[in-house]
Formats: sequence, structure tokens, C-alpha cells
Amino acid sequence: MAVVPMQRIELCALKKDRKKILEMLQRRGIVEVSNGPDEDDVFRKMDTAPARATLEKGISASREALSILNRYSPESKSLLSALEGRRVTTVEHYDSFAKQRESMLQLAYRLNTLSEEIEENQAEIPKLKIQMEALAPWESFDLPLNFFGTGKTTAFVGGLPPGLEQEALEEQLSGSGADVVSVEIVSSSPEQTCVMVLCLRAGARSVEDRLRELGFAKPAVVPAVPPAEQIKKLRGNIEELTQKVKKAQDEIRSHGGAREDLKFMLDYYTMRLEKYEVISRLNQSRRTFCLKGYVPKRETGALEEKLAANFPVTVAFTDPSEEEDVPVLLSNNGFAAPVESVVESYSLPGAGEADPTAVMSIFYYVLFGMMLSDAAYGALLTVICGICLSHFKNMEKSMRNTLKMFFFCGISTVFWGVMFGSYFGDVVDVVSKTFFGTRLTIPPLWFAPLNQPMRMLMFCFVVGLVHLFTGLAMNFYQLARAGKYKDALYDVVFWYLLLISLMILLLGQKMFADIAGVSVAIPSPLSSAVSYTAVAAAVGIILTGGRESRNWFKRILKGLYSLYNITGYLSDVLSYSRLLALGLATGVIATVINQMGSMVGGNAVGAVVFAIIFLLGHTMNIGINLLGAYVHTNRLQFVEFFGKFYSGGGRKFHPFAVNTQYFKFREDHKNG
Repeated sequence: MAVVPMQRIELCALKKDRKKILEMLQRRGIVEVSNGPDEDDVFRKMDTAPARATLEKGISASREALSILNRYSPESKSLLSALEGRRVTTVEHYDSFAKQRESMLQLAYRLNTLSEEIEENQAEIPKLKIQMEALAPWESFDLPLNFFGTGKTTAFVGGLPPGLEQEALEEQLSGSGADVVSVEIVSSSPEQTCVMVLCLRAGARSVEDRLRELGFAKPAVVPAVPPAEQIKKLRGNIEELTQKVKKAQDEIRSHGGAREDLKFMLDYYTMRLEKYEVISRLNQSRRTFCLKGYVPKRETGALEEKLAANFPVTVAFTDPSEEEDVPVLLSNNGFAAPVESVVESYSLPGAGEADPTAVMSIFYYVLFGMMLSDAAYGALLTVICGICLSHFKNMEKSMRNTLKMFFFCGISTVFWGVMFGSYFGDVVDVVSKTFFGTRLTIPPLWFAPLNQPMRMLMFCFVVGLVHLFTGLAMNFYQLARAGKYKDALYDVVFWYLLLISLMILLLGQKMFADIAGVSVAIPSPLSSAVSYTAVAAAVGIILTGGRESRNWFKRILKGLYSLYNITGYLSDVLSYSRLLALGLATGVIATVINQMGSMVGGNAVGAVVFAIIFLLGHTMNIGINLLGAYVHTNRLQFVEFFGKFYSGGGRKFHPFAVNTQYFKFREDHKNG
């Protein structure tokens, strides 16, 4: 349970060593670089915007090239590839890559160009096909569709509504008052009737007016050559574009062997971009540069030794002042560290606050196990996480911690499942009775919540009280550590006395005995003593709850409001009934699944049906209740537990590090 102490680092070195020093710091990943002081006549900040823009362009080209390769030449990956982590590489590989950087960048641009050509050609092909479809009804027409007639005639080439016959059309056009020389129906379809009408030029306007009345429309595509010839040309264009697309795709696939180099280039540019972002924060003179930031205190000795052994450098480590916004880094043992992400998702400890991870981890695993509460589910969770942890040694830290968290949650689930006698619900009872004709039961080591729900509810409330009281104890610890002993008395001890006294009085009430089924006899002297203690504690809360106010009237009003917070404790305790609800939900759904599977009977068909329903049903039940247990366990930590002592507000430690996607460097040190 610790927040790692931080120290300020001030480093001054020769500018010619800047590249090597920054790359060494980046690989070690233990220094958070701050903005240097304002510029003066000697030290100035370097404008790295042009260099960063170039690097961002390289990153974008690399990422797009990888996306293109994955699209046309997918990388074969296993289902568990996400657990493999980044590949470990060497500093020498990084340094040597500069020689092939330009060629790989040109390859990335080439892949991007090929992809654009493919997209353009693929977009053009449907347009050409649409033109072919539009010309298909005119394929037998041996004149261009833009034929307008001869010196003495006018031709109208276009479409009319479907279903027209040539005689009917000639009859309708004869009423136009003009001499129609020829009417030719080129083709008929359910969509239109393609026609060519030829008339003397003198009566062209009358014929055109009559055609418009009939719904005449000119073709959408009007090539300067006959339709059949144009269709042949379009078909050739489509074939040509198709070949270009295939050729470009084949060329892209031929570069599949460069995938790893493209990945490294993406990481290479990413590292350089981060380096240039840091350079923009440094104060630099003509021959020197200065770096300021924060480093974990435990790393200062090794870092100073490493720098002094390789560079002419001046390094100073100092303790930050109380006013500084010092970054927060947590350090916990292997049991508590997996839930650091849970604390971080709420907020990191603020100034003067203790790291709650170690204490929270105990309750986290216990509460999660109570909610899932099936030994078989817990065993599956533990085994799967354990196998993944042991098999994938290079797994990323965040993924490893997540699997460790569920590993411990699985162990807790096994424990509570054994205590409550749940193994895939009541599968042992159902299978033994259905398929073997005799009921075999694994009894609970303690009791079965499905049979004694009130007993389970009382136990959940007890666990909740322990959880809340631990939160109060954490508050006492923080206040005492800060030397605020009076605040610890007023804000913690008085509440302890009031709550414990009221609990003892409640135990002796008949209402409690009726609900809990347990009768507790409280001796009269003890009952009187705790009554006086409760009153004294309540008075203490009223008198001190508003102590920041100088006005006595306001102070008492605020004190009464503070005492009213006792209803908050009641609602907090009731919140732990979700332990019962989720635990019962897991067991009831599992039982229903088992009953559904056994409905066919104990024959061979029944065994097959049972196996199918068992696998599908319990897989779904595990998934749903794993999610429910995770969400509600977090909720109990964030609202009930943290609400008693924890404010958060700390800023996460963001070191200058190798934040790459595919590769990482091996360094012999603790990487914060």
C-alpha cells in the first residue's frame, strides 16, 4: 500500500549528446519530462513542429500501409494473439533501421498509391456497367444514338413507355399533322420501348410535340458510335480496369514479407515523434540543453550512475515542494497490484492520501467471489487465467494484471462456491438422479443461500459493515498520519461509537430477531451503557460536524446535517444486498439450465440434449454473471468504500517511454 515517492530531476548535458541521452531515457521509461522555464537570452526552446509534422506523416503512411496489407494479405493470427504482447527487439535493431527507413517509407507510399488506384478503378467499373446496361436495349441499333437525321429528315431516337406496338405508334403519330417517314421499334422491355422515328424536317416540331405527349425520352447515354460498338468498347475498358485491379492487388500481396519492417517503421516513427515532443520542452543553448521533470526516488541512484558512466552530464535530484503537481505512481505486491487499474479508473490518490489498493484488493476478491459464488465457475476462471499467465510470458503488463485479477477472483469464487455448495448450480444432483437413478449431493461446507436466503442476507450486511468500518479506519489512518488527531476523533471515532452502539441496541430488538431468526440477549447494564455512548457520540457529531463555521448557530445546523448522514450509512449497508441478489441469480439460473437439460430424460438422446444445453447455458451464465460481478464489485468499492475516506484527484505518472504498438526494448531495470 504505497504511493511511490517522486523526486525532481534537473539534468544539464552537451547538446551533441542529446540524441543518445533522450533515447536512453526513453527506453528506460522512468522520467516524466516537464516544460522548462521561460526562455531567456541564453536558453531557448526549439520549434519541433515541422519535424513532428513529417514524423506524423510517416506514422500515417505506415499505419495505412499496414492496413492495406492486412486487407489484401491478412496476417494469420491465433485466437489468443492479443496475449502474446509486443516483440522484444534490441537497441542495435533500432539504430540500424535508419539505413532502410527511406526505402520502407517509399514502400508504404507505394502501397498507399496502389490502394488508391484499386479504389478508383473499382469505383469506375460500376459506372461503366451502368452505361452498358443503358445501351443494352439499343445493341441491335446500327446507327449512333446521337443520329439526328439527314438533310431533309429529322430522326428522334429514344424511349417510350412499355407495351407500345408499331402499328399503334404509327397511328398515334399520324395525328400529329406531319408526314412520318419511318417508325422503327428497336426493342421492347417491361421498362421501356426503344424507338427511332424518322420524319420530314418541315414537320419535325409537330412530331416532337406528339412524342412528348406519349412520354418520349432521349437515351441517358449517347455515344458517337453505334451502341454495339460502344458496348464492346466498354466491355474492354472493364476488362482492362479489372486487370489493373488484380495486378495492383497482386503487387500488394507480394510485399507481405515486409509487414514486420512496416510495423517496426510505425514504432520507429512513433518513438521519434515522442522524442521530438520532449525536445520541444527542453531549454537549449548553443552547446547545451537542460531537462527537468520527475523520476521515482527508487530509480535515482541507478539513473545517475548510468548517465555519469556514459556522458559528461550534471544531474541533481531534489524533493518536490508541497505546491507542485507531482505525478502519482502506485507500487503494490503481486496480490494487490492487479486491482491498481480499478483504483486508477476511479482516480489516483491525491496529495496526502494513502494508496487504497492493498486494502481494497482483499475486499475486491472477496466480494467478487460472493457474487459469482459457484465453485465450478471459479475453477474454470482460475484455470483459464492461470494457463494464459503461465504460457504467455511476454504478455503486456496491463493484460497480465487483468488476468491476475480474475485469477484471484476465481480462487475466491471457488472458496465461496464450496462454502455454499454450488457446482454448476445443482448439476451433481440433477445428473445423478436423471442418468443414474439415485440422488447424489455435495453438501455445502457452510449453508446453501438458495435454502436460507435470510441468513445469507444477514451475512452480506455483516460483510458490508466490515467493509464500511474499514473505510472509516482508512480515514482515521490518513488523518492521524497528517497530524490531524482532532479531526480523526471528530470524523471517525465519534462515528465508530455511534454506529457500534446502535448496532448493539439493534441486536437486542425483537424486530431483529424476527428478521434474522437469531435472538441476542443484551444485558441491561450493557444496553444502558451503549445508549449513553450513542447519545454522547451523537452530541459530539452535532457539536463538531460544522466546526469550520465561526457562527455557533450555523455550526449546530451543520452538525445536525452531519448527524443526518447516519441515513447514508443505512443505505450503504443495504447496498450490500446486491451480494445476495447476484449470488442467487447465478445459482438460480444454473439450476434452471440443469433442469431444462434433464427434461428429455436419462436416455442417449437425453444425454446429448443435456450436454448441449449444459454447455450453451452455463457458458452464457458465466459470461453474464462475470460481467455483473465485475460491475457491482467496482460499484461497492467506488461508492460505499471510497466514499468514507477517499477523494482522489492525483495525476498519473506519464514517463517518457517507448509507447509503441508492436515492438519493445529490453532494459535491465524496473520500468515504473
